[in-house]
This record gives sequence, structure tokens and C-alpha cells, in this order.
Amino acid sequence: MRFVVLLRGVNVGRGNRVPMADFRAMLETLGFSRVKTLLNSGNAVFESKGRSPPAAHATRIAAALSERMGVDVLVIVKSAPEWEALIAGNPLADRADDPSRLIAVIAPHASVLEALAPVGELVTKREAWHVGHDAAYLHCAEGILESKAGAALLGKHGRAATTRNWATVLKIAALLREPG
Repeated sequence: MRFVVLLRGVNVGRGNRVPMADFRAMLETLGFSRVKTLLNSGNAVFESKGRSPPAAHATRIAAALSERMGVDVLVIVKSAPEWEALIAGNPLADRADDPSRLIAVIAPHASVLEALAPVGELVTKREAWHVGHDAAYLHCAEGILESKAGAALLGKHGRAATTRNWATVLKIAALLREPG
């Protein structure tokens, strides 16, 4: 089965440096195959022949990152069907003329998404916010960096989740769909 792995807060500023070539090699030493990374922000897809659930993969990857690279960050793993559900469940996708102004908030489990409900109080009239089953979504007409809700997701409120802009979400989906 194919999976997506997302790292929160790597290669931003000087801390938590994870070279993508090293990350790819590490995933391969863990026994994953067809590993491909995307961008420099901690995105990869891989295949696992085992039947371990995504959370077990996340635990293994987080331990290896800590042990081998000295990086302790949130690691989220989603199966290919979970990723497709995340895309299908976005009611704001039609608003995204500019996919950089639409972000998906990806969490390890639904309770983290439910805890993000207070972010909705920061959403302005030119923004839209939706907490779904598989992800939360924020559309910022003025841009993510101009949004109080966006800042909250990148800061304290979003520490138990990670965000990706919609263009990256779709690029990851394309990698997942590549024939093997």
C-alpha cells in the first residue's frame, strides 16, 4: 500500500534541518520502497508491503529521525485512500483560484481536528474555514501570512497538526497515483 509522510516544521529557518536526500535514504533503510520526496518541506510518499497502520509507520519514522538525524518533530502518515478522502472532503476547493491561499490542516487523528474549532473565531469575512473528518481547510483571500487564523494554525493552535497548501496536496496526490 502507498502512504504519505509529512513532517511538521522542518527546513524552516535554521532548526530541524532534514535534507530530503537523507530523508529518502532513511525511509528506504526502514524497509519502505518507491520512496519519493516532494519539495524541501518534509513530504514523501512510500510503499509498504506490511500491514502496519499509518500511526505505526509514523512512530517508526519519528524514532528514526530522532535517532539518526537528531530531529524531533511531529510525523504524520496517511494512507493513499486517506489522502484521497482528504482531497474529496474539501468543500473550499472551488474557491481556490490561487491554491497557495488554501491550506489543508492534516492531523494524526480526528480529535486533533476537533480541538482546532476555536480557530474559526479568527476567520474574517474574506476567509472560509471548515473542519472535516479527514482534515481542516482554510481559504485566505488575502494570503495565509495576512490571516490571524492562518497564523494560529502555524503557531500554538496548530502544533499537533501540520499544514500544506492546496498545490502541494495535489502534487502529493499525483505522486501517490504514479504507476509502480
